[in-house]
Amino acid sequence: MKTQAAVLYESGKPRPYAVTTPLVVEDLELEAPGTGEVLVELAGAGLCHSDLSTIDGSRPRPLPMVLGHEASGVVRETGPGVVGLKADDHVVFSFVPTCGRCRPCVDGRPALCEPGAAANLAGTLLGGGVRFRKGGTRVLHHLGVSAFSRYTVAAQESLIKIDPTFPLPTAALFGCAILTGVGAVVNTARVAPGRAVAVFGMGGVGLSAVMGAKLVGASPIIAVDVLPDKLDMALKLGAHHVFSPTAGDPAAAITDLTDGGVDFAFEAVGSASVLATAYASLRRGGTVVSIGLPHPEQKFSISAVTLVAQEKAVVGSYMGSSVPRRDVPRMMSLAVGGLLPATSLLSPPVRLEEINVGFDLLAEGRAIRQLVLFDESPHLPESCVSR
Repeated sequence: MKTQAAVLYESGKPRPYAVTTPLVVEDLELEAPGTGEVLVELAGAGLCHSDLSTIDGSRPRPLPMVLGHEASGVVRETGPGVVGLKADDHVVFSFVPTCGRCRPCVDGRPALCEPGAAANLAGTLLGGGVRFRKGGTRVLHHLGVSAFSRYTVAAQESLIKIDPTFPLPTAALFGCAILTGVGAVVNTARVAPGRAVAVFGMGGVGLSAVMGAKLVGASPIIAVDVLPDKLDMALKLGAHHVFSPTAGDPAAAITDLTDGGVDFAFEAVGSASVLATAYASLRRGGTVVSIGLPHPEQKFSISAVTLVAQEKAVVGSYMGSSVPRRDVPRMMSLAVGGLLPATSLLSPPVRLEEINVGFDLLAEGRAIRQLVLFDESPHLPESCVSR
């Protein structure tokens, strides 16, 4: 069958992307799902900094590739051997396909699935297949999802069946932003009530971490960003205090405010220097959690003795250390109950044809989470905004 998709042929093009058009929206051939694979019609796909990092070249990937990794949709066809999914099921994608058999999966850490990571690095589905074609050229899959396509084929291990009554386009947010940010708080750090938390970077993931900190009863919750609008949003979502690096050293301000530093700091920018600042904001015995994805060449430097003398810790959090089939439905239930205001992250949506403009807005900090909508409506239906 044919599908319309946004394809990245060359990374590192300069901005504005509306002019240089790194993403080419064109028709591709999409093969039928193979064994253990599923054909999905996309409903919503989020524009995330992880996609932007592939576009600007800071996260190199094999090309050409259909980008997009945060998505929701409807199952249209299943290949041989698919279990637990059928036509018309509503699904959210997991950007790490989890085999369930490797050591990390068996240890309960599917975000670190080894076959899933190898497939993602190669640009294939979990079983090694590539289903997109442009003439005789294979077009690779982004993180097993390739959400910037009206239709995609994914491994069944990349899909989580969800409640069909939940607004489907909005459900895409639970595939990355909320799963990663909230998961970093509740799964990686396991923040207890009353603990002091600072979050650096108020993008979709950082704001989700603020929501997660409020969810678990952290206090105080401190948000750090250079953009006033995003700090205002952080206050609305539960932050008690906000700081901008343009007004001075946030680590010093946080240390002064909390009488020694925070118990947990979350770095959601993808910058080694910001990670160092977050580490400096910790009290003795504190933990910094790295959520953002820095360029592979960036190095993180700290005073090594503080790891011992002050018992500080540095940990990473990928996909919020989540178990997607457990955590996606759980977080969606919390959203339905009003405990995770997911729709607060939504910026005005875009059409697939406008996707380069959308990434300009994201790169400029003028959007939080834009969804590509695949129906004919230029705006989110009312049912996507609230229930």
